Amino acid sequence: MTLNLPARLAFTCRQTPKGREWLNRLPDALQSLKIQWSLTLGTPFDDASCAWIAPVKRADGSAAVLKVSMPHMEGEHEIQGLRFWNGEPTVRLLDAEDELGAMLLERCEPGTQLRALPELEQDVVIAQLLRRLWRKPTAPHPFRPLSAMTRYWSGETLADMDAWPDTGLVREGLGLFQELEHMAGTDNVLLATDLHAGNVLRSEREAWRVIDPKPFVGDPAYDATQHLFNCRERLRSDPDKTIGRMADLLGLDRQRVRLWMFARAAAEPRHNWDDDSMVLARSIAP
Repeated sequence: MTLNLPARLAFTCRQTPKGREWLNRLPDALQSLKIQWSLTLGTPFDDASCAWIAPVKRADGSAAVLKVSMPHMEGEHEIQGLRFWNGEPTVRLLDAEDELGAMLLERCEPGTQLRALPELEQDVVIAQLLRRLWRKPTAPHPFRPLSAMTRYWSGETLADMDAWPDTGLVREGLGLFQELEHMAGTDNVLLATDLHAGNVLRSEREAWRVIDPKPFVGDPAYDATQHLFNCRERLRSDPDKTIGRMADLLGLDRQRVRLWMFARAAAEPRHNWDDDSMVLARSIAP
């Protein structure tokens, strides 16, 4: 089949050999899924960078979304996470092919992103959703500890040592990643890890639905960070108030949220080390 490939996804895939291999297999995978699930494929959404995602129609005429994810470390257990949450408060997983990383998902209508609301209103919605997501998975389960992600990040950051603009600050952040592994104690729950206003959609079934979770088991204080990083202007102008407000809405310790924010701002891997994350890290340093 002829592949309609969004530019952002194409750029991401072509950065690595694994991405290029996945891209070469994608047309056959889509053709197979189209037949298997009796789908009519629509035009893919152009804002995804790690998955091919498109609206589809099923044989009975109902609307859904087809998502085929490029293999990447953080999103390895998205399918299992959607099964675990079972549509509360995520989108429902209608069907899946685990080996292909393929998901047939509930279509959110009208699908407006939470970004359309003012940030203070976003805070409230994100906090409500996170409180519903945080549950302890019963063993045995497939989910990795959050430390698996922070150690992976630490390895990538250490490999880029020559580019660090502030060695002391980055090393402090790396050290905190290790310390924070143990800070939550028995409070560890299944996290979304990438919940921000772009991953929350308006839905008919319920006001807001979570999409694109990247599940890990760990400290709930971590889950406040992605939304906060998407509120850059507020963070820059008043980091204490911004972090404190979100922590309070979530019923979390303010200092623990701040420590996670600092560790990520100082030591998370990135393509460009000359960015404002380092300025932000200094402003929220413990």
